[in-house]
Amino acid sequence: MKQAKIGIIMGSQSDWATMKHAADILDELGLAYEANIVSAHRTPDRLWDYGKTAADRGLQVIIAGAGGAAHLPGMMA
Repeated sequence: MKQAKIGIIMGSQSDWATMKHAADILDELGLAYEANIVSAHRTPDRLWDYGKTAADRGLQVIIAGAGGAAHLPGMMA
């Protein structure tokens, strides 16, 4: 299996219904990805660690999405 170069992160499991569309396209293109739930509100330290270690883990792209105020993409940026 290829090492994931793309990360898909979302704020909660309920966001998967939306973020799954990104995963489906990546599957169609044959691109490896990882998908994780990382809440900007409930687990901000985990979000920080995810972003801080992304490049070391080989990620080149992060697709971030969340409902409501959507602080997750802003914090990841």
